[in-house]
Amino acid sequence: MADGRHKLNLSQTWSMAVGGMVGGGIFSTLGVVVAIAGSWTWLSFVVAGLIALAAGYGYVSLAAQYGEGGGAFTFLRRVDANEFAGGLSWILIVGYVLTNAVYASTFGQYLGHVTPFGAWFPRVAAVAIMGGFVALNLRGVGAAGVVEVVLVWFKLIVLVGLAAWGLSRWNPDMLSRGVPTEGVAPALFGAASVFMAYEGFQLITYDYDDIRDPQTVLPRAVLSAIVVVIVVYVLVALGTTMLIGADQIIAHKEVALAVAGKKAMGSGGLVLVTVAAAFSTGSAINSTLFATARLARTVARGGELPARLAHENAVGIPDRAVVGFGVAAAVLAALGSLTTLVEAASLAFLATFAVVCALAYRERAGFRLATGAGAVGAAAAVIALITRLAENDPLALAFLAGIVLVVVVGRPALLRRVRTLHAREENRE
Repeated sequence: MADGRHKLNLSQTWSMAVGGMVGGGIFSTLGVVVAIAGSWTWLSFVVAGLIALAAGYGYVSLAAQYGEGGGAFTFLRRVDANEFAGGLSWILIVGYVLTNAVYASTFGQYLGHVTPFGAWFPRVAAVAIMGGFVALNLRGVGAAGVVEVVLVWFKLIVLVGLAAWGLSRWNPDMLSRGVPTEGVAPALFGAASVFMAYEGFQLITYDYDDIRDPQTVLPRAVLSAIVVVIVVYVLVALGTTMLIGADQIIAHKEVALAVAGKKAMGSGGLVLVTVAAAFSTGSAINSTLFATARLARTVARGGELPARLAHENAVGIPDRAVVGFGVAAAVLAALGSLTTLVEAASLAFLATFAVVCALAYRERAGFRLATGAGAVGAAAAVIALITRLAENDPLALAFLAGIVLVVVVGRPALLRRVRTLHAREENRE
C-alpha cells in the first residue's frame, strides 16, 4: 500500500481509468464494429458506453459501501457467495487473457503495417511484445507510474486530432460506403461485440488502497473517464470513417487508424498514429497483465484457484500467474483472429458486469435505477452477442461454452484434486 504522499490523486486516477480503456480499445475494435453496424457505428459506441457507465457506477458504489476495491471477486465474497465468486473470477481472468491477446495482436498489426516484412511479422511481433512485458512484470516493473498521465494525453490528442481532421471534411455518405444499411438494429449487436473497448476502467478498482480519499476520488475519476471515452470513441468513429470510408475501415480493420492517419497527414500521420497505437497497446498489455496476475493471486489465496498461482518471486510478483497468462495470451494472439478475440473478450466482461450491477442493485449500493439498468443492459447485450456468435462464429461460442463448462464442472474437481495433493505433500513433510 502506498503512503499518503505517494497515493494516486484525482488526475492520476482519472488518467489510469482513461488509459485502461483507450489503451488499445479503439485501435483494436473500430474495424470490427464498422463491419457489424456500418453507418450506425457511433451508436454502438454510445450504447456500449452507457452500459459501461452503469457498470462503472455499480463498481464504485460497491467499493464505497464495502470500503475496499478488488472487483467482482471481492464483492461477491462479501455476501458469502464464495463459490460463485470463484467461478466468475475464472471467467474474468479468461476475459483478461483474451484482451491481452487482442492488444498484442493489434500491436503486431500496426508495427507490421509500417515495416517491409511479410505476413508472418505481425504475429511474431505480437508474441514478442507479450514476452517483453512478461519479463518486465517479473522484475517488478508492472505497476503504472506517473508517466501514464503523459501517455494518456498524447493518445487523446492524436485520436481527437485525427477525428477532427475527418469531421472537418463532413461527408456522411462515407459512413455507409461499401456496407449495407440495415437500420439501427445492427448497432445493438455492434455494441455488444465492441464492449471490451470499455472494460479497462475496472482495473483502477484493484488500486483502491493506493488512491487518495478513494470514497470521493474513485467515483469522480471512473465515471468522468467513461463519459470522456464515450465522446472520444464517437468522434473517432465518425471522423476516421468520413476520412477514408467504411469500406476501407473494414478492409484494413486491423490498422484502420493508421490508414486514416496516412490519408490525413501522409507518412507523418502514419508514423504518428502507429507510435500512438504502439504506446497504447503496450501500456494496456502491461497494466492488464499486472492486474490479471494480482487478481489470480487474490483468488488463489481465497482457495478458488490452485495455490501455486499465488507463488511470488523475490520481488513479490506472482511469477507463475504472470508467465502462465502471458504465454496463453501470446498463443491466442498468434493463432486467433481479431474479430473472434474481441467478441469473446466482450462476452466475458459483459457477463461479469451484469453480475456486479445485479449485486449492487440487490445490496442497494447507489441508485437502484442506475444499477438495475446496468444489469438489464449488460444481460441483454450478453444475449445479443451469444446470438451473433451462434450465427457467425460458432467455434468461438463453442470455445466459450467449454470455458463455462470447465468453470462449472471441472473447477470444483480440479480444486479438490489440488487440495488433496497439497495435503499429502504437507503430511510427508
